[in-house]
Amino acid sequence: MIVHAGLVAARVDGAWRGALIEGPSGAGKSDLALRALDHGLRLVADDRVVLWACDGALYGRAPDTLAGLIEVRGLGVLAEPAIPFCRIALAVACEQHERMPEPASKDYVGLSIPMLSLQALESSAPAKLRRALHHLGASADKAYLDALAAGVSPRPGGDSR
Repeated sequence: MIVHAGLVAARVDGAWRGALIEGPSGAGKSDLALRALDHGLRLVADDRVVLWACDGALYGRAPDTLAGLIEVRGLGVLAEPAIPFCRIALAVACEQHERMPEPASKDYVGLSIPMLSLQALESSAPAKLRRALHHLGASADKAYLDALAAGVSPRPGGDSR
């Protein structure tokens, strides 16, 4: 399956964990990805992402023709060092968000992953994205999904007050 989105990744607990950035054209997906790169994340794909499921996890990569490229408004399409693929731990919707949103998830190729709503052009968006990836990292995946299923809103540090 190919989706119109970007994909960036952070190293979490020794493995690459990706954030799939979605939104309408002009919402700031590539801008958020570019700023996330400046915050230490790595590019996987820009504009289009090939998704697949393997052993109960969701993975993504760039289509061959777009690998290692990112569109930067005002500059054009530029080469960017990229990792070939990663496990996707989080979906990011570029849209208006609530101050304290309820936990949400989104389904891709039969798998559900946590979803975060961000205003892509907000200056703190890359920092929020990075923190969300680390909070939902490899060791926290099961705890977060269990909390979602139980209707509990997980809080950083493991406190679910």
